[in-house]
Amino acid sequence: MNSITGKTKICGIIGDPIEHSMSPVMHNAAFQALGLDYVYLPFHVRREELPGAIAGIRALNVVGLNVTIPHKEAVILLLDKLEPLAEKMGAVNTIVNEGGLLTGHNTDAPGFLQALRSKGIDPEGKSILILGAGGASKGISFILAEAGASLVILNRTVTRAEELASQIAQYYHRRPEALTLSEENLARGLDGADILVNTTSVGMVPYVNQTPMPANLLNPNLVVCDIVYNPLETRLLKEAKAAGARTIDGLNMLVWQGALAFEKWTGQKAPFEIMKQAAVKALGYEK
Repeated sequence: MNSITGKTKICGIIGDPIEHSMSPVMHNAAFQALGLDYVYLPFHVRREELPGAIAGIRALNVVGLNVTIPHKEAVILLLDKLEPLAEKMGAVNTIVNEGGLLTGHNTDAPGFLQALRSKGIDPEGKSILILGAGGASKGISFILAEAGASLVILNRTVTRAEELASQIAQYYHRRPEALTLSEENLARGLDGADILVNTTSVGMVPYVNQTPMPANLLNPNLVVCDIVYNPLETRLLKEAKAAGARTIDGLNMLVWQGALAFEKWTGQKAPFEIMKQAAVKALGYEK
């Protein structure tokens, strides 16, 4: 950051809001650690400003961009190409600019998969219960279906779960089961499940005492994943750990999706642990 030159390459993130993003601290720490002449900046872009922002990254030769809420779907119409997973999902969180040619990627989904595999967990053949059917659930559900898992999706509005199940069924052989998010269906979905994934915001700061899952339904045979990363250990994860289950926090997914984007922009292996520690420090969880 202290040695910006005329050759410095720019990456960044667009969204609304954007102030909470951990991406700038993660990526700038990675650039510094590897001695790369890059800088990563946050850009607050409202819905109506999106076309201008994308035109701007072409004009300014911004080499890479992350895309967050609410632009992950709307940005697609403004790009030149999509990689296959982003096209299937209909969501982009990473853009690569090659001489004005903008290609949309999705690293959210493979970031979640990498978070699982880095803990020695392969979803192939596993039965997985997914809570929520929003944007985060979409990416996770698609990548798990592609990896060969059997899915049950629960959502408060069952029509959204059914829509997501139908979209997945267009590409993969097995259609996920879609049910209303209720205690009865939670118990049913956990019967024989190997992995539980919370893709909702339940338990996020400031509502840290909330949980999407009654503690009495958790068991030691589960792997429990929560995409919430603030707090680092949600009530769900605390109760899962107390029940003897393995747990994976949301920070792992956050850092892996960032690391995969970093590699697309720079062509170099991302320093995962440095990115993770930068996020931990920024969140105030450094020991």
